[in-house]
Amino acid sequence: MNKRGFIFDLDGVIVDTARYHYLAWKRLADSLGISFGETENEQLKGVSRVRSLEKILDWGNVELSKDRFNELLDIKNKDYLAYIERMDQDEILPDVLRVLSFLKQNEQPIALGSASKNARTILKEVDLLDVFDVVIDGTNVSKAKPDPEVFLKAAEGLGQVPENCIVFEDSVAGIRAANAGSMLSIGIGDASVLNEASYVFKDFTEIPTEFFSKLISER
Repeated sequence: MNKRGFIFDLDGVIVDTARYHYLAWKRLADSLGISFGETENEQLKGVSRVRSLEKILDWGNVELSKDRFNELLDIKNKDYLAYIERMDQDEILPDVLRVLSFLKQNEQPIALGSASKNARTILKEVDLLDVFDVVIDGTNVSKAKPDPEVFLKAAEGLGQVPENCIVFEDSVAGIRAANAGSMLSIGIGDASVLNEASYVFKDFTEIPTEFFSKLISER
């Protein structure tokens, strides 16, 4: 059987942990007396933890020592991890299990390519860690998307050339990374935002099984 390398981003594709980041940042901002809601949270998407805290402090016109700043970073991450540890299979996004099961049944190599350093923890909590043949996360890479490093390492781990790999992503940076790595990019989300992808679907419920059969059979 023809084999392709299927590479999945984690957050927004397999599970949605964005709301846990929001809750952790909100709790921290509230403790500092800084107003924080959905509008502010939108400005933190795709932004590093350090830069996110800098922005929150700027909004509240708050200045902190370097030690206190680092202490707050640690508090936020511990709060976020506490939310993650309560995750279960109900957190898996619609039809992800159908897709992964189909690929497994057809003996297709599957990888995770995520910037999250908590990726393995999350996969373990939702009982998906053993499904992936390769997991490349924030502990394995030094360059952030749109650099293709995470996907190139995933392809290498699967023993596939980049041109034979298919990436599922929900962010513009991720789509650009897949394209830069000469991979087929499939956007999961808003077509008007992810318009640089080869294909875009709102979520996996919109992707028929026949679509995956076609991807596997193509050379």
